[in-house]
Amino acid sequence: MAADIHRLKPNTGKKLKISVGGHQYARYPVKTHVVCEKDNISSVVEKYAGPYLRGGDMIVMSERVVAITQGRAIPIAKIKPTLAAKILVKFVYKPSWGIGIGSPWTMQVAIDEAGLGRIFLAGVLGTLGKIVGMRGVFYKVVGNGINAIDGPTSYTLPPGNKCATLGPKDPEKVVREIQKAMRGIGEIGVVIIDANDIGARIEGATNDVDRKLVCKIFRDNPLGQAHEQTPMAIVRMSQKE
Repeated sequence: MAADIHRLKPNTGKKLKISVGGHQYARYPVKTHVVCEKDNISSVVEKYAGPYLRGGDMIVMSERVVAITQGRAIPIAKIKPTLAAKILVKFVYKPSWGIGIGSPWTMQVAIDEAGLGRIFLAGVLGTLGKIVGMRGVFYKVVGNGINAIDGPTSYTLPPGNKCATLGPKDPEKVVREIQKAMRGIGEIGVVIIDANDIGARIEGATNDVDRKLVCKIFRDNPLGQAHEQTPMAIVRMSQKE
């Protein structure tokens, strides 16, 4: 018998339920230990979310926690920003919800991943795109998962507060592996998401998941990766309005 999911409470300032398309969905944050490179993400899901899951649920996890288990969180002490990185970062918009490539360390990681030439080309085309009212051109041109790179922030749990984190590797493969590991429970949808306080983007999802629906369900980012230690959530349709 599954554990009582109502023991899982929403994070401070967040709502448990959200209405989308005439239905209500409950997002139950799942607390974990401070996940590190030594952890296996399937085992983490099974240990902390498994007792509460039932067939028909979705488990949605942050792209950062998946990347960390893959060793894709790079200590900034090991990153040596080049002159190009230090110059280019001055032109990057720095939002309130994260760093992205807005630090010399994450910009250097982006250069290492995509190449300086592509970063420069994407920057030029991105600027032209903004002039004519087109947004997102930079990341479409640069590719290589650069939009998933994030950097150290004061509110990120150690050791992530001193790391530049790449996006997860092979996210579609990861979600299939997690779904397979949880098959004893029933049909469970699995999603890797990049969410912040203004929206969400799917990095990987099993075939039974409606990606657009998940983005709407997570539009207010109910996860918590600072002191909350809730990098994943169980999603369950609660009732019809």
